[in-house]
Amino acid sequence: MTSPNPASPASDTQNDDLLDLFIIGGGVNGCGIARDAAGRGLKVALAEMGDLAQATSSASSKLFHGGLRYLEYGEMRLVREALEEREVLLNAMPHIAFPMRFVLPISKEMRFDADTPISKLLKYTMPWLKGQRPGWIIRVGLWMYDHLGKRKILPGTTGYDLTGRPEGAPLKDMFKHAFEYSDVWVNDARLVVLNAMNARALGAKIMTRAKVTSARREADHWEIDVEGQGTFRAKALVNAGGPWVADILSGVIGVNSTERVRLVRGSHIVVNRLYEHDKAYFLQGSDGRIIFFLPYQRDFTMIGTTEAPHEADPLVAEATFEEKRYLLDFANQYLKTPLTQADVVHSFAGVRPLYEDGASTATAATREYVLSLDENGPPLLNVFGGKITTYRKLAEAALAKLTPFFVMKNPWTKGAPLPGGFTYGHDLEQVTSLTLQFPFLSPEAADRLVHLYGRNAAAIFEDVVGPSDMGRDFGHGLTEAELRYLIREEFARDVADVIWRRTKLGLRLTAAEIAAIDDWMRQNVPLLADL
Repeated sequence: MTSPNPASPASDTQNDDLLDLFIIGGGVNGCGIARDAAGRGLKVALAEMGDLAQATSSASSKLFHGGLRYLEYGEMRLVREALEEREVLLNAMPHIAFPMRFVLPISKEMRFDADTPISKLLKYTMPWLKGQRPGWIIRVGLWMYDHLGKRKILPGTTGYDLTGRPEGAPLKDMFKHAFEYSDVWVNDARLVVLNAMNARALGAKIMTRAKVTSARREADHWEIDVEGQGTFRAKALVNAGGPWVADILSGVIGVNSTERVRLVRGSHIVVNRLYEHDKAYFLQGSDGRIIFFLPYQRDFTMIGTTEAPHEADPLVAEATFEEKRYLLDFANQYLKTPLTQADVVHSFAGVRPLYEDGASTATAATREYVLSLDENGPPLLNVFGGKITTYRKLAEAALAKLTPFFVMKNPWTKGAPLPGGFTYGHDLEQVTSLTLQFPFLSPEAADRLVHLYGRNAAAIFEDVVGPSDMGRDFGHGLTEAELRYLIREEFARDVADVIWRRTKLGLRLTAAEIAAIDDWMRQNVPLLADL
């Protein structure tokens, strides 16, 4: 087993090794770039001020998707790249990602007021539609969705009558027909952690709870001060700060730039499971927006997302009462049995750092990423925007920008599995293997572990013969053995890291169980984190 970084040195420590690349930000883009760069032979360090995926990267809609609605805005390149990536990523991480079918209900009684180039054209040329997206337009869009990417694994679009089908059961009777298409669900926070683990295994230094306080250019390198870790020297600096990218640029680095990000809050609510089948829903609202119903953690349904300007600290983003109300009202346009505030068991919000392109609304703002290279001295690469589906391509593009400054190996991440990965479609074999090795594990417990850790689940059971060797069970199968693994191997340092970003068991644990885990972590992290 590998070990995380040693205890933090004094803040005035000078790290004498000259790095090739220093990365600020431990979200999906930062960790993706660190992994790719380390695999090409570069000397890399990454600093994250909190936990990995602590902000935006753990608060997404948890989808690898092309972005069906982006077709209405003409973002063909973005959609094509994302669609091509879905299956590349699915093959690399089947333990944390799986195909999902999406039901798109159609009703002539619904009216939509979308503010997109396509909808404006329809209103002008076919005013009798009165804002409705006709079925043939949706079918054309889905045909493009099926064919823009190189789809091999995922099934294509179908259409059917909802009458008598389980997909129609939760919906109002006005919804008679539906289309069904494919995308991919992914555990977003685990995606980030696995990229960081892979980067570390390839030689990168990954530092969490390590805020960069200043970065300054010298004649031929950067000097970067990291709280609790000392000063680092690097030939190039990557600013992958996500929602903080502009703040880092102006405050930490001290560079004036005209480039800006638009901070957009996306909120989600979680309710108890709304239906029996395992498909998702893509729903059009009367205001022209869309939301998803997504099966979530087996017993829940996730509903999202909103798009609202965000002015406060991105780290304290929360779903507002108004946003929860909006999502409930939106959902109730479709559901036979309406939802109320009392049905919301959990909510979360993330702040998307969209590149400021002057769009009139957050919905219309581009989802394209922008990589801005500043060559006024040692290179500085600023990462603006991006979406989870294209994080690997973004990393490749970032290193292409930096190629003139380094001798590095060729791109390698396409087809390379993430830690714990196994052959796509062999989930059941992994679960069976774990239960054969450790007969005291129930199939449900083994399934949970396999779909968090993949092949690495076996590492939790080192020196384990029987259930007593797992230590205390804090609830829902979370044991001391698993906590030790998370501390040693996955950078977990407090209770929130464990229950919200590594396992999502916060949805199930009681307040007393969470307090017990918190107490255990406080006692054991200082002992285990340095091993």
